[in-house]
Amino acid sequence: MAETQTMTPKDRSEVRTTERTRGGVTFTPRVDIFENDQELVLCADMPGVRPQDVDLRYERGELLLHGRVQLRERTGEFLLNEYEDGDYYRVFSISESVDASRIEAECKNGVLTVHLPKSEAARPRQINVRG
Repeated sequence: MAETQTMTPKDRSEVRTTERTRGGVTFTPRVDIFENDQELVLCADMPGVRPQDVDLRYERGELLLHGRVQLRERTGEFLLNEYEDGDYYRVFSISESVDASRIEAECKNGVLTVHLPKSEAARPRQINVRG
């Protein structure tokens, strides 16, 4: 079973990170990961990312998320500007055995949901005990 980790809310300056190997600002999306007997489910907040702008890869036990944000057209003068434009990027090491051929994902309303089905060998099974 995967280890449970609870993260405390961070202020805005701690959440934002810039990668030196990529141009522009890159944010670390906030993520929840759930586990049941059949799969791991990852939900990542990536506002402004369209489904066609998500690069999702699973290779050798690592899940890479990269969401590209299209720049918004702005007309007029800013009265308040709190929203920064930038892409989302995060990589996870997945310790469970995942059936890579059955991974599914959807991106709706700024939330990316990834279903990582466990391989048959990693799933718990009931063992009958004879007496």
